[in-house]
Amino acid sequence: MPDEEDHVLRLGSRSFGPGEFALMAIVNRTPDSFFDRGATYATEAAYEAIDQAVTEGADLVDIGGVKAGYGEPVSEDEELRRTVDFVAGIRERHPGLVISVDTYRSGVARRVGAAGANLINDTWAGSDPAMPAAAAEVGAGLVCSHVGGLTPRTDPHRMAYDDVVADVIATTTRLAERAVAEGVRRDGILIDPTHDFGKNTWQSLELTRRLDELTATGWPVLVAVSNKDFIGETLDLPPGRRGNGTIAALSVSAWLGARVFRVHDVPAARQALDLIAVLRGSAEPAGTRRSLA
Repeated sequence: MPDEEDHVLRLGSRSFGPGEFALMAIVNRTPDSFFDRGATYATEAAYEAIDQAVTEGADLVDIGGVKAGYGEPVSEDEELRRTVDFVAGIRERHPGLVISVDTYRSGVARRVGAAGANLINDTWAGSDPAMPAAAAEVGAGLVCSHVGGLTPRTDPHRMAYDDVVADVIATTTRLAERAVAEGVRRDGILIDPTHDFGKNTWQSLELTRRLDELTATGWPVLVAVSNKDFIGETLDLPPGRRGNGTIAALSVSAWLGARVFRVHDVPAARQALDLIAVLRGSAEPAGTRRSLA
């Protein structure tokens, strides 16, 4: 468990202390993303999306070169083509921006880390056993996830847990301690319950309402609930109409102590998180004039 005296998360040149919420904007370099259908696959469109996210208040950007779910096979060479030069370009364009890359391949992690990535978002829970060493080698932080034993790019089917929250805690904290043992900086590690990955809607809802049990481990928690299927199934809505549900799930997660939020809609998330920070007492209102004049 992290040192109880130091809950600061350090990624690149940025530090995020207790009570500070960090926004991670999603920019997919894939032609078949479930949400944007390839809107940022082209290089210039992706750079424009990065610029806009930074202007709107993103603290991090998360670059993905392979669609999470089923789709056309993507070789490691193709994933490298989609990500490495792009990461180097972002680093030149935004020197202080925290860059995350969503990959499950240690070979990709090494190359994007050398190009300037600060965080490896391993959404497939260490399926490549060389991932922690790769992150340590390039000085990057690491996201430790939970997928219930699934292999990359597969969907859950009748997943069963005695207690899904306990399983998530056991898996993510074990991966976090292993990462530390292999040289990843302790203050650069996040744990992610990984909603929908290896989980049905009931299990993702249970994780959300009990997220305080994850934050109680002391590891900074990342949540990636944006437009996820558990929100869509709960509200019976397609991906393009899940924005309000996303903000609700994000707000509950923030209230229960999550620290980093992976989102599609940066302005809406920023407003919600700013209000939650004030309600929790870790920030002050931007302006207070009502009934005070």
